[in-house]
Formats: sequence, C-alpha cells, structure tokens
Amino acid sequence: MHFCRNGNTVVCVKTLTVKIPETLFAEIASDAKARNVPKSEIVRERLIRKPATSKKTKVSLWDRMEDLVIHSDSLPTDLSTNKAHLKNYGKNRPR
Repeated sequence: MHFCRNGNTVVCVKTLTVKIPETLFAEIASDAKARNVPKSEIVRERLIRKPATSKKTKVSLWDRMEDLVIHSDSLPTDLSTNKAHLKNYGKNRPR
C-alpha cells in the first residue's frame, strides 16, 4: 500500500469509517498517545501488518469457523423426520 504525503496529510488514500469495541479503541488511542502519532497511523499499521502465523502453519477455514458450527452429536437423531421438533417454529419471529 503506497501513501502520498503532502506535509502532514495523507492525500492518496480512501477514508473508511468502522465501529470498534471501546476496549480496542482505548488500546489504539493509548498506543497513539504513547508514540505521539495519530490513531489513524496506528490503525493503518495494524491493517498492513502481516498475520502472526507462518506459511508452514496455515490455519484452515474450518479451524477459524469451528466454533460457529453446530456439531451433529448435539442435535437429535430424528431432527429431519420428527415433526415434533417443528412445534412453535417461527412463533417468536416478529411479523
């Protein structure tokens, strides 16, 4: 990523607004204050920084998503055939 500087302003970049948790904001703000640089500089550095994992230890998509997947052993064995599991399905959905 190449930045064009004009004095103290970066002019050849796009602006992106994001919402972040307060803890992350406080971490970025304190790092910026300690180094006497703008918060945007800290964010740019963190976005450009290469991942900590090396090429030899690639993390698979499954490893990154495993906590989001429902494991089959936690579901009823007759989930697709027993209509009792559909009782009250969609009742609490706002209309």
